[in-house]
Amino acid sequence: MDFEFQERTRENSYLYETIFYYVPHLSIYFELILLVMVLWIMFKKSTPIDESWPSKEEEEIIEKYTPRLLVEDIDTKHRLLNRPVLTLQEGKYITIDNQICLNMATQNFLGFAKDKHIEKETIQSIEKYGVGSCGPRGFYGTVDVHLELEEKLAKFLDSEEVVVYSYGFSTIASAIPAYSKKNDIIFVDECANYPIQKGLDASRSTIHYFKHNDMEDLERLLKQEEEKTQKKKKPSRARKFLVVEGIYQKTGFMCPLDKLVELRKKYKLRLFLDESISIGTIGSTGRGLREHFGIKASEIDLIIGSLENSLGSVGGFCVGTSFIVEHQRLSGLGYCFSASLPPLLTTAAIEALQILKEKPHLVTSLQEKCKLCNELLHDCENIKKHFKINGSSLSPVKILELKDKKNKEKLDEIVQNCLTLGVAFAIPSYLPNDTYQPPAIKVVVNRLHTEADLKAGISTLDSSVRLMLSPDMLTAE
Repeated sequence: MDFEFQERTRENSYLYETIFYYVPHLSIYFELILLVMVLWIMFKKSTPIDESWPSKEEEEIIEKYTPRLLVEDIDTKHRLLNRPVLTLQEGKYITIDNQICLNMATQNFLGFAKDKHIEKETIQSIEKYGVGSCGPRGFYGTVDVHLELEEKLAKFLDSEEVVVYSYGFSTIASAIPAYSKKNDIIFVDECANYPIQKGLDASRSTIHYFKHNDMEDLERLLKQEEEKTQKKKKPSRARKFLVVEGIYQKTGFMCPLDKLVELRKKYKLRLFLDESISIGTIGSTGRGLREHFGIKASEIDLIIGSLENSLGSVGGFCVGTSFIVEHQRLSGLGYCFSASLPPLLTTAAIEALQILKEKPHLVTSLQEKCKLCNELLHDCENIKKHFKINGSSLSPVKILELKDKKNKEKLDEIVQNCLTLGVAFAIPSYLPNDTYQPPAIKVVVNRLHTEADLKAGISTLDSSVRLMLSPDMLTAE
């Protein structure tokens, strides 16, 4: 036992000597410094607390101090706190707060939201499938009607493949970051809608905004980017995307798609076209801007559409080649992680699409009424005096942008007065970080409107503008 103890002692002694002589001296010094610091902290005297009372000056400052409110005073007259409640929708009329009004506010362009045939088929769908899908498309949320809708949309739009989303907002907001990544470049119109902006944020790409529908400004930015690329020693791996709307939600103007396609070829861009408003309203059969301009499907990389406007349902979709669209089934966040579109709403979209396919005259009828509405607005002296009338002649959305921004509070009074007189208009809402926020009134044309309806509605708006923006009313404020 003594021999073993001596051997162990000798080994430990050898180990200590080895550590001392072979471990770098800097590490030993460092450990010694740390030890000294720990001992100093442990044994240092604490600083005495100054318990003396504050001076008179300090007391006066404390007495005068008033803390800032955590929540600012709320304007009880704000329209979002007094929003109208819709209780019934019947064709071109809606019932708001128990008052029947002509609907010139919601984007039910073709009047399918209350179509009797669609309603009947939807009820049968509820009896067969129930109300919701309760799962994403990849996790037992795919129902046979989803595949049917995708197939019929692909045939209607003459494309290889379609992917359907459960919510219109998430469609474009998911599609952009599915393709454009951190090192890529996106050129986008300054009046792009909010879902597009959210898609841009999620992509983390470099964003270049060009002036609204200004092709010269867009080409200027494209040339600048091309010059930067040529100056680099290494070839750039950044991909370039161009994102536009068919009809802009904020202005009602159509994009010059033919010129955009030319720039796409010239500068090797990937073109994304949001046709949420234009599908079902533009083109001889409602197939959108591509039909209107006579452009081939191969000229546009991705078309984004909505089921929530012309088709009167809920959801959105992306159209393109199988190679492009299939990528979203694993990379589109709104597709992968959201419950799929309820079967009843899918059935409603299928039936609406079938009616649109069988009755293309519904689209031409809507377009005639859009032209008439445009003429009526330009004939109103009071509207022309106080508002800039935005929107293409064929667009079902007309945006009346207020010229004098100081009177934007009057917009609520104008719309409320129209509501009292039996016509419903809307005021566009914006979030604080939106890129373009013009104070405006939105006028929406419905296929079910008659000539008399449009004349009465626009006349009501014109008289309300004259009343609320008259010099007497403005000076009274």
